[in-house]
Amino acid sequence: MEALSFPFRKLPIFLSLSILLLLCNFPSAHCHDFLHCLSSGNHSTVSRVVVYTPSNPSYTPVLNSSLRNFRFTDPSTPKPLFIVTPTHESQIQAVIRCSVKLRLQIRTRSGGHDYEGVSSWATAPQPFIILDLVNMSHISINARKKTAWAQSGATIGQIYYKLSQISRTLAFPAGVCPTVGVGGHFSGGGYGTLLRKFGLAADNIIDARIITVDGKILDRKSMGEDLFWAIRGGGGASFGVITAWKLKLVTVPKIVTVFSVGRTIEENATKIFHKWQSVAPNFPKELLVPVAILQANSTTRPGKKTVMLIFNAVFLGRAANLVKLLSERLPELGLKRSDCREVSWIQSALFMSAYPIETPPAIFESRDPLLKFYFKGKSDYVQEPIPEHGLEGLWKLMLEDEAELAQVIPVPYGGRMAEISESALPFPHRAGNLYKFQHIVFWNEPGEEASKRHIDWMRRLYEYLTPYVSKSPRAGYINYRDLDLGVNDVQGNTSYAKASVWGLKYFNKNFRKLVEVKTRVDPTDFFRNEQSIPPFLSVKAAN
Repeated sequence: MEALSFPFRKLPIFLSLSILLLLCNFPSAHCHDFLHCLSSGNHSTVSRVVVYTPSNPSYTPVLNSSLRNFRFTDPSTPKPLFIVTPTHESQIQAVIRCSVKLRLQIRTRSGGHDYEGVSSWATAPQPFIILDLVNMSHISINARKKTAWAQSGATIGQIYYKLSQISRTLAFPAGVCPTVGVGGHFSGGGYGTLLRKFGLAADNIIDARIITVDGKILDRKSMGEDLFWAIRGGGGASFGVITAWKLKLVTVPKIVTVFSVGRTIEENATKIFHKWQSVAPNFPKELLVPVAILQANSTTRPGKKTVMLIFNAVFLGRAANLVKLLSERLPELGLKRSDCREVSWIQSALFMSAYPIETPPAIFESRDPLLKFYFKGKSDYVQEPIPEHGLEGLWKLMLEDEAELAQVIPVPYGGRMAEISESALPFPHRAGNLYKFQHIVFWNEPGEEASKRHIDWMRRLYEYLTPYVSKSPRAGYINYRDLDLGVNDVQGNTSYAKASVWGLKYFNKNFRKLVEVKTRVDPTDFFRNEQSIPPFLSVKAAN
């Protein structure tokens, strides 16, 4: 196995423990017992682990630092007993063992972008802690072998930036939001602008390190192929704490082309998109043309709202070839050479992340997202083109007041995605899907009334799309987690039948194999959340 050499310096145990006690301030028996457990027996090698509790001034800033959805900053949201920020795997081993002993749930987070916030809060009355991997974010790159190791607390943007400092042509097929932590992104599948050429991020993971409920640290060889399969798309938080990932890097041209072209429904957007549904999944693998559908002010009718469709693109080639291709395959868009920019791959990542192309790539090292809102998201898969009358009904919903900051984002599949078997990874959404639909509504107003109004709108949109999206099951994407699809009994009594309500939507036929792996790896269901993979036996968890 290839060793990981992450910087780590031990502190004497008496100094380490004094730091812990200072931060804990003895707010509860839980904290005292937890610290005593960490510092005793085989755990005495643990050093520099920091525990934040509500009595510490840093607790709330640390808790909220990775919350990307304001819905979960409300005072009524259940809070963790404490937050642990490890810097080394040995500390995580101790945290797991002590949590099992003291009957504490663990919520692991790397970037905090979980759509339903389950990495930061829990619905069950059982006490829980957050294991925040923010300080485990080291990235090492081997340009000669075209591989990299990234710890789970690293962000997508940090990987992109590190690559840009080494090579103009090395890349990795991950997402467009740079502040997303790779721990959740990779374990749910992970897609971005290179998915039609290279597939998902998870398709390009070649090794990993995971700490299981019994405290063992496993790599691909020692964990076995079934568990390695499960954590690449099945949601890693169901099986243990994944601490690092080995990436197979890909090669891209020195020059790529991007564009962003907006068309309103008054500018023939309906017919353009209707055709886009059929042609975009059949473009060459080197081209991805996602669309953002949103409410906008009309330029032809002052004071009126309209629906705008913004066609974006990343093309692994030169602008002249892209213009020629679009003029042949989608002439209705009217793409011109002046709409296109020839840039480096890292600049295309900045462009798709909503940064100006000229922004220094070092901005990707920041963990602070451009925007923070209240939001609710859902997802769908489309397998037959939506007819024009169906699109017109969607436009009506997009013109409602609640949709002022909403977006519907179709991303075309095909290419490499259609070549990989639906059972190759837990992520099953491969051949037969024209595009994935992400639906997301943002709002700024605090309070239950505003949240209810916008979430109700999202549910109405989801209901409206029922005739036009996949069926039996109606599919969804685990990285756009949606608790409307069903929730587990997170106290440890979830049955296979109950979990399959949402599990089949995310994983289809792969759900049963995920449950089989879970049953072998974590039979007492210690690692669980509202939509974690359950073991087959509906037994009370040992913790």
